[in-house]
Amino acid sequence: MKNIPFLDTWLKRRGPARGTAVVWPGGDSDTEGLAELLAECELLRVRAGDAGLELDDSPASLEALDQLTPRWRDDPEELPWLGNDAGLYLGTVIVRTVPGAVWQLWPSGQPVVRLASGREINVVEFGLDWAVNGAPELSQVYAEVSEL
Repeated sequence: MKNIPFLDTWLKRRGPARGTAVVWPGGDSDTEGLAELLAECELLRVRAGDAGLELDDSPASLEALDQLTPRWRDDPEELPWLGNDAGLYLGTVIVRTVPGAVWQLWPSGQPVVRLASGREINVVEFGLDWAVNGAPELSQVYAEVSEL
């Protein structure tokens, strides 16, 4: 397995989980329905659209998101919601473009992406870090994950 510094650092963090919990009545067998639900990311799609960017669920759209001026940081109430959506969008791109990647719900309801290798990526944490700090960039996370 490759050494991925920012992933390793993130995995060593302790503390309460941040982000969304999902209660999904479809169970593990309805992964397509879960993927549709998590792909909505309505606030992020609206804010990106306001900036002239259409999110098409591609890796290139993650690069474009990374280039946006982070005006959302001016609104502390919207910031966590936008970060949550950014993480779900990152997960959506991974699930749709990385072979074997699927959404998984932890017992707490936290949505994560499970890679074919079995590694679970808490994409919401990355989205929140991106929204608040601008790092790691969403495209960087995608590039690292797609190599695993």
